[in-house]
Amino acid sequence: MDSHKKLLLGNKAWVEEKLGVNPRFFEDSATVQRPEFMWIGCSDSRVPAEDVTGAEAGELFVHRNIANLVVHTDFNMLSVLQYAVEVLKVKHVIVCGHYNCGGVRNAMTRYDLGLINKWLRHIKDVYRMNKRELESIADEQLRWDRLVEMNVTEQVQNLAQTSIIQKAWHAEQRPIVHGWVYDLRTGYVKEIACMHPNSQLDDIYMFDFEPDKSGR
Repeated sequence: MDSHKKLLLGNKAWVEEKLGVNPRFFEDSATVQRPEFMWIGCSDSRVPAEDVTGAEAGELFVHRNIANLVVHTDFNMLSVLQYAVEVLKVKHVIVCGHYNCGGVRNAMTRYDLGLINKWLRHIKDVYRMNKRELESIADEQLRWDRLVEMNVTEQVQNLAQTSIIQKAWHAEQRPIVHGWVYDLRTGYVKEIACMHPNSQLDDIYMFDFEPDKSGR
């Protein structure tokens, strides 16, 4: 059997499983989505958002890219973020990285990887800003793990620096922004960063918004 046909058979089995639990599952889910969470994760095939969290279809609004980056010139990510925050009204935005991330690992090297060099440059910047701590870690695996964590923390900051998040914080006191790391070696997720609507940012990154009708 061709490998792709296994996916089609898997789809049929999945449909039957869902209908066995709830005959109206697809009828209900086809009309509207009301996810509480946005997930910004890595494209790595070993980190499927729903499986890692045990979430059902419709609970996570997902964007994935190499090394789970939040880049201020990435209009794809920004469009997904704006839709999640302003239209879907999500309550939480989660950036989830993972240990043994190939993107982070390659950013630690001097390899010329072509176009992806431009993308990994953002992780190299994180390395440069934290060079003293990282290079004090003798064990290569531990240094790699630490850069994964630092990268997630930086992406949480990048989210909070967007006008999209700040507008929602100002007007509606949401969403909470989380930074998580998934451990491929154990299956567990740990939270390493969290920013609430009252979190302080460096002044240079903060926006002033027009007061709303209530005078705020």
